[in-house]
Amino acid sequence: MTLTVRPLRADDPRDAEAVATVRRATVPYLVCTAETLGWEVAHAPAGQRLRWIVAERPDGTVAGCADAGLVAGSTEPGQGFLHTAVPPGASGQGVGSALVAAGEAYLAGIGVRRVHSWVADDDRAEGFAERRGYARSRQARFLGLDLRRAALPRLPEPLPAGVTLHRVAEFAEDLRPLYEADAECAADEPGDVSVGRTPYDEWLRHNWQRPDWDPELSSVVLVDGQVAAYSVAQTDGVDRYWSGMTGTRRAFRGRGLARLAKLAALRRARAAGYAHAYTGNDATNAPMLAVNRRLGYAEVATEWRCIKQL
Repeated sequence: MTLTVRPLRADDPRDAEAVATVRRATVPYLVCTAETLGWEVAHAPAGQRLRWIVAERPDGTVAGCADAGLVAGSTEPGQGFLHTAVPPGASGQGVGSALVAAGEAYLAGIGVRRVHSWVADDDRAEGFAERRGYARSRQARFLGLDLRRAALPRLPEPLPAGVTLHRVAEFAEDLRPLYEADAECAADEPGDVSVGRTPYDEWLRHNWQRPDWDPELSSVVLVDGQVAAYSVAQTDGVDRYWSGMTGTRRAFRGRGLARLAKLAALRRARAAGYAHAYTGNDATNAPMLAVNRRLGYAEVATEWRCIKQL
């Protein structure tokens, strides 16, 4: 099949919708909308050098897509990412090969020496990656919950002494306390790349100003007035909910506060009409995997972080 590999036309809503459709078909657990995709293209950090590319068939339809750039905030120079999305119906037609070649050429041109990519945990995808020089590093798991049928427990009444439960929307005038908590929790996340602290203004712009992050559904737990735990809600505005991040500050761990924050967010999401909840965890993150399983999540898929030296 003859393919044209070209940059995403960010100013064309039809292009953004076609790419979002490809992403949803390839990784159905993620929240991905044309609006959010357009926002990401327009507001990506300058230092990320983000580029979206598409593989187009002769009839003008989009067969696959990829995003590539520098790992934002990395303390190690030359770290890049390349994520390709090819729906099952388009596999074996050269789409992935064309996208990887274009993406790697772009990354090499901006000085990337080490490429990180997420690859589905199946023989076809893993074999594709291995043949192109990518080696498996760490595993991650997608977990799903049917909010329409889930037996979500009630919130505890009363809450433990000193504990209060809030919506992120209540902190709209000053999100810095949540920023401090998120910076601490993010530093403890398992990963292959060391990432420095994101400046507050950039964190605010690229988190809470996104069109798919919902401050009404997102939860914050305070202990004696301090942010102790939180759970961020990301939605498609229709029926799908994704946990963007759930964390507990080090001084408050082991008290069930992450579970409390996430339970509150899930219950609000169900009340708002969302039917499908998904989340993702590194396979070594035993505490968060345990929290999610206690809430009723079940594993729906796995993937591998794969790395290649350019």
